[in-house]
Amino acid sequence: MDFPIEAKLKDGTPIQLALADHRDSEPLRRLFQTIIEEGASYPHDRLPGQADFMAYWFTGTSTIVAYQQGSQRGADLLGAFYLKPNWPGRARHVANAGFIVAPQWRNKGLGWLLGAVMLQYATELGYRSVIFNLVFAENQVARRLWRKLGFSELAVLPGAVLKNDRTYQDAIIMWKSLLP
Repeated sequence: MDFPIEAKLKDGTPIQLALADHRDSEPLRRLFQTIIEEGASYPHDRLPGQADFMAYWFTGTSTIVAYQQGSQRGADLLGAFYLKPNWPGRARHVANAGFIVAPQWRNKGLGWLLGAVMLQYATELGYRSVIFNLVFAENQVARRLWRKLGFSELAVLPGAVLKNDRTYQDAIIMWKSLLP
């Protein structure tokens, strides 16, 4: 897959998807902090330190970022995803991915576009399937999106996620084969 990729959202907004580099680190960190504070999709209870953040988003992963076409790189990040092996060695062909979309860019088709690009990219990189280890059960938007992109819900992890209000919610393991 050749990056950058130019695409349009449902409302016609032109965007560009690119492989992340050093210019994207701070905008990605700011957006990740917003997502963590929402508490609806990532298990982190606080923003990781710089080294842990870089390891999570950049070490051993392919990270893709989305910007409006024509905007300065490193400015207003619309969303991103990482793609990496879920396990090492003999199970390295099973991918894992994580997604974030800026609140003001939700419900415009960006999540679907990022997911579709990830599936194509994962296939081209030789992965045989993709697994999401921890989809928050109450995140119905994400669950609906992943089902629309062909993922199955494999298992429920009861009470796996501590919510911001100190109650617990279930998490779902979702999976999709990339084989023809």
